[in-house]
Amino acid sequence: MPNEKNQSCATPYKTMIGGQALIEGIMMLGPEKKAVVVRKPDGTLEEQVEERVLIKDKHPALGLPFLRGVFNFCSSLANGVKALMYSASFFSEEDEPEEPTKFEVWLDKHLGSEKAASALVTFAVILGILFSVLLFFLLPTALAGGVAWFFPGMPMWVRNLLEGAVRIVIFLAYLMLCSRMKDIRRVFSYHGAEHKTIFCYEHGLPLTVENVRVQPKHHPRCGTSFLFVVIVVSILLSSVLFSFVEVTNTFARMGLHLLLLPVIVSITYELNRLVGKYDNPFTRIMTAPGLWLQNWTTFEPDDSMIEVGIRAFTLVLPEEKGKDEW
Repeated sequence: MPNEKNQSCATPYKTMIGGQALIEGIMMLGPEKKAVVVRKPDGTLEEQVEERVLIKDKHPALGLPFLRGVFNFCSSLANGVKALMYSASFFSEEDEPEEPTKFEVWLDKHLGSEKAASALVTFAVILGILFSVLLFFLLPTALAGGVAWFFPGMPMWVRNLLEGAVRIVIFLAYLMLCSRMKDIRRVFSYHGAEHKTIFCYEHGLPLTVENVRVQPKHHPRCGTSFLFVVIVVSILLSSVLFSFVEVTNTFARMGLHLLLLPVIVSITYELNRLVGKYDNPFTRIMTAPGLWLQNWTTFEPDDSMIEVGIRAFTLVLPEEKGKDEW
């Protein structure tokens, strides 16, 4: 079990420490460190701790409101993919390690092992972004455009409404489908352990399995909530835009959606920071849909999962008390 030092705050406050569930593990991001803890097949914990260099430290301008959102989002994706690949490396389906593919051999030969690994992470992040954009933004536009083709007299506001409704339906269907997959359910249970651990710390309690176990598994500053707000903001912005600029061509609408994406992510990021900082009727209303969606992405963890969450959280706690305050 982790050292008891710095495991609770005397005065409860909201922490900026956040995490991500992995394959049999959890990644936690603190203000100074990143930690990945994985429970290996033999039951032991594998730990990886790295110092964090924030984008705003290298380029202060990128830490300004409405600029930081896109860059922090991309950075979080890169960290998440890298940690996910690391956790997956402990669970090969075969007893013997797999032979590297020709593509991996080519990357290693021309870039070196470290640069090759970085290139693979970058490729995975780009692929993930493209898949998300295609599924949640371009596909709804194409489907609504197909309906409009059959009904050429459809008012623009109806097309906007249809496009938004299709986007929400696809997003909900995607979450429900993922929640029914056995392996993903275990990842979502680690997601619950991550939330419970953060809640325990924010309530000023020592990080023990007993204290963490009784905490809520739904957290208002969750990535699921963030993604849902991205969908909602995209619907609102595109509806306003297409109300003033009547665009009927499906491909032109797709292009405008792509141009709006950085704006959508930036606005959503600032909203997420605002909602995460305050607790009042307005912020509770804002977070309610995201909390409801977590019924599909966050499940109850067992004690071994909670231990992973506690260890990962402890590893990223800053030495200076309060430095992690939201």
